[in-house]
Amino acid sequence: MKDRAFLDTNILIYGYSVTEPEKQKVAESIAETGKSFISTQVIQEFSNIMHKKFELDWHEIVLAISEISESYKIFINQPETIRSACIIANKYQYSFYDSLIISAALEAGCKILYTEDLHHNQLIEKKLRIINPFK
Repeated sequence: MKDRAFLDTNILIYGYSVTEPEKQKVAESIAETGKSFISTQVIQEFSNIMHKKFELDWHEIVLAISEISESYKIFINQPETIRSACIIANKYQYSFYDSLIISAALEAGCKILYTEDLHHNQLIEKKLRIINPFK
């Protein structure tokens, strides 16, 4: 059985992007490993980036959100997730929003957080390993 994994927004973006085919292949291979987790925050960030950076119209984004919602388990951030993010931000010196991703991954019981934005191979709370799959 594979460890539970959590995907940061950038992994989803690369899965939809055609501007970086190597990263797209890596992102797609991560997505194919089974049911991974994303959070409501990831969906929100994804929507914003796809509209602003990739200039998708809102209808296309709605379709992408539907696809994502069927492909991943969705973790809904709760007040405890936010409180935990504040503690993580203080302890590990990550930004609040990066800490919120970490907090959601921990609460979802994930052992791996795939992202290119944080410290590769860092272990958080002796439970969650940060992996940059592009290294």
